Amino acid sequence: MVSFDDLLCLAFLGMHPDRRRQLMACYGGATGVLRAVRKGKVNLPERARQAAFVGPDDRRAELAALDMEVLVRADQGFPRHLAELPDAPDLLFVRGSMASDRGVAVVGSRRATTYGLGLARAYGAALSSAGWPVISGLARGVDGAAHRGVLDVGGRGTAVMGCGLDIWYPPEHRGLGEGLLESGGGLVSEYPPGAPPLGWRFPPRNRVISGLAGAVVVVEATKQGGALITARRALEQGCEVLAVPGDIDRATSEGCNLLIRDGAIPVLGPEDLVEAVSLILGPPAVRDEPPTDELLTALGPVGRSVDWLATALVLPVSDVLARVSRLEAEGRVVRSGGMVMRLAGELHER
Repeated sequence: MVSFDDLLCLAFLGMHPDRRRQLMACYGGATGVLRAVRKGKVNLPERARQAAFVGPDDRRAELAALDMEVLVRADQGFPRHLAELPDAPDLLFVRGSMASDRGVAVVGSRRATTYGLGLARAYGAALSSAGWPVISGLARGVDGAAHRGVLDVGGRGTAVMGCGLDIWYPPEHRGLGEGLLESGGGLVSEYPPGAPPLGWRFPPRNRVISGLAGAVVVVEATKQGGALITARRALEQGCEVLAVPGDIDRATSEGCNLLIRDGAIPVLGPEDLVEAVSLILGPPAVRDEPPTDELLTALGPVGRSVDWLATALVLPVSDVLARVSRLEAEGRVVRSGGMVMRLAGELHER
C-alpha cells in the first residue's frame, strides 16, 4: 500500500523525477527510499538529505501556510489522462484549481517574434472564449502571451511550473500568475515549495503540460527548443499536435515546419485553430455567459460578416471567431461566402 505521508516527504527532497522513480523501483517504494536516504545509502546533496528527516505533519503545515494542496496519482481528483501515463508524477502541488476536462496546450519559443507573440495571445483568447481550458508554462515568449490571451477574455488557464509554486519564475510574470489564480485558474508543479528553477527541472515538466491536454498547439519553435519536447511527448501520449507554419529560413519557425512535415496539423489563425480543436475534442463546453444569444440576435435573418459582428458587439475578432465556431459546432450557425448565418431551425426557434 502506498503511503501518502512518505510520498509527500519524498517529494520534498526535490529529486529529478527519473531518479526518484529509479530509486523507488530499487528500494520498493517511497518508504524504502526515505529509509535509505536517512541511513546515508543514497548520494544526495546535504540539503536534500536533511529534508528526509522532516515529518509529514510539518510538511502539511507548510503547504497550508502557502495555500497549496496536493493531488496524489491514485486520487480521484488527479487528472485521469495524466495519471495513465507510465511516467506520470506521483503527486502534484496545486495552487488555485485545475479544470476537470482536458484542455489545449499552447507552447512555443521563449524568443518568439512579435508575430508569434500576437498569434499566441489571440490563440489563448480564442480557445478560452470557446470554452476550453488553456495550458502553458508561464515562461517568457509564447507561454506568457497565451496566458495573457486567456486573461484578456476572463478565461481559466493552468500554468505548469518548473519550480516550486512559492517561486515566481520568471519574476516578471508574477502578475500574470496571480491573474490566472484570480480568474479561477491554477498553478501546478510536481516540485515542492522552495525548489529553485534549475535548468534540468523544465524538460520533465513538459510531459505534465501535454498530459493535461487533449491537443498541443506549437506557435513558434526552434529545432531544439523545449516546445518540441512537449510536442514529442504529446505524440507519445496519443495527443494531437498542431503547428503554425512559418518562413523556412526563420529559426523560430523551423521546429513548427518540421512538425508539419512529420504530420502535425497546420493551423493558420484563431478561427482555423478552434475548428481543428473542435474536430479533435468535440464541441467545447459553453461558458456561463450570455454572448451566445447576443451574437445570434446580432446575426438577424440574413447574417453578418465577422468584422461587422466584432464592431457591433465591441469584441475582438478572435473572440467573435471563437464564438461563431462554437455555434457552428453546435449546429446553430453556418458560414458561407464570408457571412455567418443562423440555420433555419435556429431561426424558427427564435
